[in-house]
Amino acid sequence: MIDPELTAQHLRNHLHTLTRTLGERSVSTPWNLRKAAEYIEGFYDQIGIVNRREDYQYGKETVSNVVGELVSEQEDAETFLIGAHYDSVARTVGADDNASGVAVQLEVARALAEYSATKPLASQVRFVSFALEEPPAYGTSAMGSRVYARKAKQQGERIDGMICLEMVGYTCHEPNCQRYPFPLMFRNYPERGDYIGIVGNYRSRKFTRALVQAFKENEALPVISLTVPWSGYLLPEVRLSDHAPFWDRGYKAVMITDTSFYRNPHYHKRSDTMDKLDYAFMAQLVNSLVIYFTSVNQ
Repeated sequence: MIDPELTAQHLRNHLHTLTRTLGERSVSTPWNLRKAAEYIEGFYDQIGIVNRREDYQYGKETVSNVVGELVSEQEDAETFLIGAHYDSVARTVGADDNASGVAVQLEVARALAEYSATKPLASQVRFVSFALEEPPAYGTSAMGSRVYARKAKQQGERIDGMICLEMVGYTCHEPNCQRYPFPLMFRNYPERGDYIGIVGNYRSRKFTRALVQAFKENEALPVISLTVPWSGYLLPEVRLSDHAPFWDRGYKAVMITDTSFYRNPHYHKRSDTMDKLDYAFMAQLVNSLVIYFTSVNQ
């Protein structure tokens, strides 16, 4: 569906801008948060996707969720949301966490925009880049995803499935380099971190299965899924990103991830830099998502 080598280069370009040209994108560097939002907006303008900012206050600063949208001409089309936070933890450039998620989000947008220029999309796809996910905003009402999910619920916004892209660029290939939280280490999961994970709650199980089925059409990217009860409250590690506010508002949502600190030793460290990432792996994730969105409801 995509050119993997060209997509990998596009992904590197996004990572270079976000982590090297801009660098830290935390509440301690609000000017870089603004520049990151401008970069995302500019990219959507470049590929012809209508976009807007949704501003809100965080202390004395105005921060913005950036929203782009591809509209389907199909009557009563389902609406899906692809989300990723563009901030980084303080004193880091956040390559895997979470410039990787934003880069994949943008390249899926590019691929679907090109596809929709010749063939109609069967569903509407909304791309939301969240302003704040990292501490000190994490877990507060100021998280970009909490702001968005709360407003969506209040306004009755249709969201048939939300995909959170959270740390999607790191792989490891040594035996036992992939770890798992209790009690998942007792399951027969892979010992190498060369797959992508999809985590959904019980309400989202059909959505999770549909994604996994589409992903399995791409043999270049192994996929492992997990469905958790009680929206992950019994396994809090699976709630640590922007899908959880959507679970809590009753929306179907999944987190797509490289498993974060269970694989990546650079999590929340200054060493989380773009040279550590696997761009071929990320390009195949773009491919798998495009396969899903060009096949759903068709």
